[in-house]
Amino acid sequence: MQMVQATFEDLGTSLSEVTFVVVDLETTGGSPAGSQITEIGAVKVRGGQVLGELQTLVRPSTPIPPFITVLTGITNTMVADAPRIGSVLPQFLEFSAGAVLVAHNAGFDISFLKAAALETGHPWPGHPVIDTVRLARALVHKDEAPNHKLSSLARLFGATTTPDHRALHDARATVDVLHGLIERVGNLGVHTLEELQSYSSRVSPAQRRKRFLAEAMPSAPGVYVFRDRRGEPLYVGTASDLRRRTLTYFTASETRRRMAEMVGLAESLTPIVCQTRLEAQVRELRLIAEHKPRYNRRSRHPEKAVWVKLTTEAFPRLSVVRVVKDDDAHYAGPFASRRTAEAAVTALQEVLPLRQCTARLSPTRPSDSACMLFDLGRCGGPCVGAQTAEDYAQVAGRAAAALGGSSREVVSALLERLDTLAAQERFEEAGTLRDRMMALVRASARAQRLRPVTATPEIVAARRREGGGWELVCVRHGRLAGASVSPRGPTPCPTSPRCGRRPRW
Repeated sequence: MQMVQATFEDLGTSLSEVTFVVVDLETTGGSPAGSQITEIGAVKVRGGQVLGELQTLVRPSTPIPPFITVLTGITNTMVADAPRIGSVLPQFLEFSAGAVLVAHNAGFDISFLKAAALETGHPWPGHPVIDTVRLARALVHKDEAPNHKLSSLARLFGATTTPDHRALHDARATVDVLHGLIERVGNLGVHTLEELQSYSSRVSPAQRRKRFLAEAMPSAPGVYVFRDRRGEPLYVGTASDLRRRTLTYFTASETRRRMAEMVGLAESLTPIVCQTRLEAQVRELRLIAEHKPRYNRRSRHPEKAVWVKLTTEAFPRLSVVRVVKDDDAHYAGPFASRRTAEAAVTALQEVLPLRQCTARLSPTRPSDSACMLFDLGRCGGPCVGAQTAEDYAQVAGRAAAALGGSSREVVSALLERLDTLAAQERFEEAGTLRDRMMALVRASARAQRLRPVTATPEIVAARRREGGGWELVCVRHGRLAGASVSPRGPTPCPTSPRCGRRPRW
């Protein structure tokens, strides 16, 4: 595999190069649904240096409640000549353009700003947001500060401004808190904006240090394989963007405990770039089936899938098998378990007089005795010559039709039996029969979908891509044989993965 050196862009945006706008609001209440902004304070910083400040009072359309005046010191007289939010918000949006917004309890401040944007008809830019409360909860222990209020954190980090519920003062104090928190996460190996956004104390330092495994992954669809120190696959996954997906294993967005354990054992991460998402999904299943990685829970044992087969004999019978052979027999499946397959078989045998004995019968050498099913009228007795091969072929043909997707006749008979059992209040038997019927119906529907595909020597299919061009796949007898993509504009025919080329698998 050719290794590609990651660029600085691939590694993320260094925190020293990020422009932060630390904002604080004073309002008439606790919810933007019934309250309004009375003051905006913001400080723009980058690389630890203050680039500018913005402070303005805002005149609300309703009086400021007395308890808010006591808390903030902002009176109705002070805001009487202040501009409305419709004039102030554009100034703030221009001041914060292209920056990352930071606030202490950011949900409160951002919700008021979004509500103001909606009220005044300004589109919200969708700034990235950092919440210093969330970071503090992960980084500041109870023995360092009594709580995570701004005043407590300002004392802990030695802020030069004391927060006092005035917007600019609180924003300045939040700047010092932000710098103190960034210094702490820097000691833990967090140096980019992307890492800071996803930081959580749930992610162990050892897990975070292995982020470099994903940083060199390409931004392309494909399959990724985590391997241990011996090169054995630990986990196989698929993604539309390999780099973006694998980076999540080293952040707080990955909450599965077994995945954290897997990352702890991983020593390498192998990308397998695929042309299309479909190709990646097929490749994933085949790799899981081949290597059976211990941390993959699903699709590890495709060999456990079973099929229902109508054998190719003079007197065919139903059999549950693990392998589909090219023997002109009729197959239905796959079934996830033998029990489900046997339920479908029993459903067919409920209404069709198929033989259930396993011996190979000869039309010219009948047996001397029949089984109990013949006495019960549930089998035509081909074993004793009571039913000719031609007569039995009609019964077998109905079974083949049901397995192949034409199950209406069988289902109708089963429904009649269900009605009879229900009328007799034999509900437990009716429930069992219903489950058997549903197993058969699902298998029949699956066979109806798959049979045309598996019977076709080659299918070349195309689908338009969102950015232009086409995705192309070649399927031979139901198996993906190749895939490619065509560029935007030219005809897709020259890049079609069709016959003449060796299969990619």
